[in-house]
Parts: sequence; C-alpha cells; structure tokens
Amino acid sequence: MRPDARPRPIKEERVEVKIGVQYAPRELVLESNQSPSEVESAVTDAINGGDKSVLSLVDDKGRRVIVPVGKIAYVEIAESSPRPVGFSAAR
Repeated sequence: MRPDARPRPIKEERVEVKIGVQYAPRELVLESNQSPSEVESAVTDAINGGDKSVLSLVDDKGRRVIVPVGKIAYVEIAESSPRPVGFSAAR
C-alpha cells in the first residue's frame, strides 16, 4: 500500500423505507442501516400483532419512527441509491 493511499470505507447497506399513512397527504420516508429482510420482518411482526400494535423502526441517524399499525396504508422497502457528491448540471 502506498503511503498516501487511504483505506476505503466499508460500504454500508442502506435501505430506504417509505410508509404510507392513512389520511396523511405525505408518506414517511427514512433511510435505515437495517437489511431489507430485517425491515420486512419488523413490518410483518407488527402487522401480525394486530391493529393495536405499532411499527417501530430506527433510521440511519438513530431516530426512532413509530407508526400505529392500524394507520399503515403501505410499506415500500428498497435499497438506497448512492447520492451523488458535488454539483451536477441537469440536462
């Protein structure tokens, strides 16, 4: 390894989760460091708990998002696309 070479950071897996909430004009969007299967498992467990249970997820900044299961319209789970660095011109 060259002396000026720096080790590359390990690529973290990020998942984008979109939660549609009934009677809300906008969806909740968060990025999580959990795997897609972990998020899916959390959603499934919450739904199987009945209308009185809650879905609880933690975003990549450590904030907890809690949604009552009875108000969830849909949940979309997708791997996050890398964000571009710097400025770019739209064509």
